[in-house]
Amino acid sequence: MRAFTDLYWRLDATTRTSQKEEALVEYFRAVPPADGAVAVHLLSGGRQSRTVAAPLLRRWAAEAAGIPEWLLEECYAHVGDLAETLALVLPAPLAAAEGTPMGLSECARGGAERLRRAADDAARRRIVEETWRSLAPRERIVWHKLLTGGLRVGVSRSLVARALATVAGVEATEMLERLVGADLEAPDAWERLVAPHAGAASRRPYPFFLAAPLDVPLDDLGDVNDWQVEWKWDGMRAQVVRRDGAAEIWTRGEELAGANFPEILPAASALPEGTVLDGELIALGPGRPLGFSILARRMNRRAPPRRIVAEVPCGLVAYDLLALDGRDLRGTPLAERRAALERLAADRGWAVLAPAVAGPTARTVGPFLLSPTLPAASWHDVSLARDGARERGVEGVMLKRRAGAYGTSRTRGEWWKWKVDALEIDAVLVAAVAGHGRRAGLHTDYTFAVWHEGRLVSVARAYSGLTDGELAEVDRIVRATTVEKKGPWRAVTPTLVMQLAFERVAASTRHESGVAVRFPRIARWRRDKRPEEAGSLADLRLMAEAAPASPAPTQ
Repeated sequence: MRAFTDLYWRLDATTRTSQKEEALVEYFRAVPPADGAVAVHLLSGGRQSRTVAAPLLRRWAAEAAGIPEWLLEECYAHVGDLAETLALVLPAPLAAAEGTPMGLSECARGGAERLRRAADDAARRRIVEETWRSLAPRERIVWHKLLTGGLRVGVSRSLVARALATVAGVEATEMLERLVGADLEAPDAWERLVAPHAGAASRRPYPFFLAAPLDVPLDDLGDVNDWQVEWKWDGMRAQVVRRDGAAEIWTRGEELAGANFPEILPAASALPEGTVLDGELIALGPGRPLGFSILARRMNRRAPPRRIVAEVPCGLVAYDLLALDGRDLRGTPLAERRAALERLAADRGWAVLAPAVAGPTARTVGPFLLSPTLPAASWHDVSLARDGARERGVEGVMLKRRAGAYGTSRTRGEWWKWKVDALEIDAVLVAAVAGHGRRAGLHTDYTFAVWHEGRLVSVARAYSGLTDGELAEVDRIVRATTVEKKGPWRAVTPTLVMQLAFERVAASTRHESGVAVRFPRIARWRRDKRPEEAGSLADLRLMAEAAPASPAPTQ
């Protein structure tokens, strides 16, 4: 744990990539195998489990420190980081390191397992206090972040891969492929990861190639005929991998999703051996788009019941072919990969998913569909397609260089995503929460509401879009207009109006307002408007009702 803590603080202390890579290489060369596998999982953005609820941890720390919880909450509001706040308030006797130093695997993975198996909160508290006694103060900060699932390290997966590649003596691209879908909980995970020679990729996916937001004029891209134009679907990125006599569905987050889509996996198993498809998991129904929020109902269940499968029909819209008959196609031009994908789709009888403005009345043919390419004789045609995207139930258009290979991560200039303009509504700020890290001490996480039957109804939370100067100004207003306070949270007198931007709005039974907005952010501060001039819940409902019908398949 001490070595990983030292690495954490070294990474936190610099913004220079070369220094971060040097620190990673030094750590990976000396780390024990069990700790190395856990470290790679954490550093490369792996999922962290919250083994102790933050309110319990705060209560136990306050009692150990002999202070009331309200005082700890005030400290938290000023420090801005819960892990650091807890470490600061704990008394010296609990902070003194005792016994044999704990390794990262023992502390993170073994400790988490002990906490999960604990019979009750009293047993969990004994484990937490025992760990406090074995860790130095700076180690406790890192451990608290692990406990609450809040460990964030300023390194990218590609940087971790470069450091591991240096240790293993292989190319960084090969190491990146080893990391994708790697089982880091296996006993020999570390040895296989840093071995000079690794076996076949088995049913692991390839690293996903990502698009950059279009931020240059279309004319700067050159001849429109050099680009493949597609729709940007409102779904979840995925790869279907058919190798070794079986198939897997992998999400971009490198999670297995086959059990979530029982209608897709059997069809995937019937693909030719050695096939890898790249595409989008989508949810479609008769006459209306189901969108990502509905798709999430399938992803949030390990094995969705037949009722949900019937209510939320899904398919994979394929738009790239990365391997066929065991041959890696990623280095071939997109135009050749697309031609091979179209031949595969024709042989298999896949429908082409052509989103129509007037929705279909029948269900989509599936479970595999072909994403169409859009005819475009000029950049004006591309602009027109993008302008009509929302009516068709898609998020915009994609631009992919026809001569380009399938790369790794995000390479500017090869794939662009050009999304439709955001939806907007004026909303009233009704509550705020103190920020963390660089925003510690300022109230920067806001709750916004709109009008409904003469009262304000909360509809969204947003924390991005204001300048540092505006954040400081809003913080002063929040403090001056507070009407209720609970720790870092404050309810305020409605005085501020902000213009919110968001990608989509849909009806929702999970939200008190009855609607859910996707990716809300602050577009601008409406200093020219009074609270009573803000938008209404009826406005949002109209936006939801105006959502288009589902895309229609054509043969």
